[in-house]
Amino acid sequence: MYEFQNPTDERIQAYLATSKTIAVVGLSDKDDSVSKRISKFMQDMGYRIIPVNPRLAGGEILEEKVYASLSDIPLAIDIVNVFRKKEFLADVAHEFVTIDARIFWAQLDLQSQETAAILKEAGCEDVVMNRCIKRDYLRLMSGGVI
Repeated sequence: MYEFQNPTDERIQAYLATSKTIAVVGLSDKDDSVSKRISKFMQDMGYRIIPVNPRLAGGEILEEKVYASLSDIPLAIDIVNVFRKKEFLADVAHEFVTIDARIFWAQLDLQSQETAAILKEAGCEDVVMNRCIKRDYLRLMSGGVI
């Protein structure tokens, strides 16, 4: 049976160094939400954040247009960063494999073998789960200061 393992720190560092655009699935418009705080940090570090939230589609979060789904985004995405509940992770993976995106990233406490299997079967090898993109950025891209 396939057992998911996160990439090495070197590979995650390469993902962060070569990526420019992050679609954030489940990005909230609430200022105190974890998804908004982390996305704002990544935006401040120079990444373009593309919000994905069906409830808020057509509006703006972090001065970027909100899309209802990944498939509605009209440009290539480097990282899809997921802030949805664990039970929706496989659904996001199914959509991910149909779009032009490189890296599937599920935030802390988000990991499932079903999701890993969906991505592996589709040939996606660039998968990070149960990791905070902000923490990894701070640890790997800014000299380890958290």
